[in-house]
Amino acid sequence: MSEARKLRAGLIGLGAMGRNHARVLSNLDGVELVGVVDPAGDVTGTLRAPVVPTLGDLLAMGVDYAVVACPTALHEQVGLELAANGVCALIEKPLAQSVEAATKLVEAFESAGLVAGVGHIERYNPALQSLRTRLEAGELGEVFQVVTRRQGPFPHRIADVGVVMDLATHDIDLTAWVTGSEYRSVSARTVSRSGRLHEDMVAVVGQLADGTMVNHLVNWLSPLKERSTVVTGDKGCFVADTLTADLTFYANAAIDTEWEALRAFRGVAEGDMVRYAIPKREPLLVEHERFRDAVEGKQSDIVTLRQGLRTVQVAAGLLESASDGKVVSVASSGSDVEPALR
Repeated sequence: MSEARKLRAGLIGLGAMGRNHARVLSNLDGVELVGVVDPAGDVTGTLRAPVVPTLGDLLAMGVDYAVVACPTALHEQVGLELAANGVCALIEKPLAQSVEAATKLVEAFESAGLVAGVGHIERYNPALQSLRTRLEAGELGEVFQVVTRRQGPFPHRIADVGVVMDLATHDIDLTAWVTGSEYRSVSARTVSRSGRLHEDMVAVVGQLADGTMVNHLVNWLSPLKERSTVVTGDKGCFVADTLTADLTFYANAAIDTEWEALRAFRGVAEGDMVRYAIPKREPLLVEHERFRDAVEGKQSDIVTLRQGLRTVQVAAGLLESASDGKVVSVASSGSDVEPALR
């Protein structure tokens, strides 16, 4: 690859996530980070690539693709300009702050025939990748429930969206992805306790197309940082800790019941616990490798814009439910759906 022409990449946004993207892009095999857009410049003076004030300056340098890591409210404007100029894009999640904006981005990149993806980084977490593979192999049997908990302190850098669009979109995407089943209905309650315009806590109950029940607890109000995904099924439950990339299986034990009165009750019993040893590569690096391969025309499992749009649609359903106090049905996307795993 070193003898071939390197892809010319650009980056828009030097916030906390943008700097991580810059770090990975600066060392990514087959890619050259040629420029970064941020009106504030490089305040640390550590970047090797030039920092320019506008997207037009970056486009003038000539780039094959760009990573969009600016505030969510700017994704639509920046993405449409990239598409209009024939530049592929990896857009940080969520794809956009509204269903309408996300739809415009999908249509723009598809009509231009450009590779574009969404940075739903949890899909590349080793624990969740192993979990999905094991669910696909039937190791849990029938899946009953997916429960996620994503809690932590308030990130002062987030000002344009609330916790539903910023954080719960992680859980929406990973749940549909690991199970291979779309959301069909959602019910949510939100609160705002930090004095901001947007919600900072949400509790969700939902149902997938295959009948699986889902629960999400997401907030910016906890001093405890927690990133947990628990999938319960016929044969036990998997617990994925995405902070440490650990995956543990708790088996249902098969124990005969001698007590005659309880023999008719089909319950579960505590069985063996297995903590898997799995390779742990940095999810952001894997995400960039997959997107680079897609831009090069290779087969690669990136998160498509249509999948990103679907996540925004479900998140909008949560906000609608929280506002109206009703269960909201989520229409089938009809296409670009992950195949069912069971």
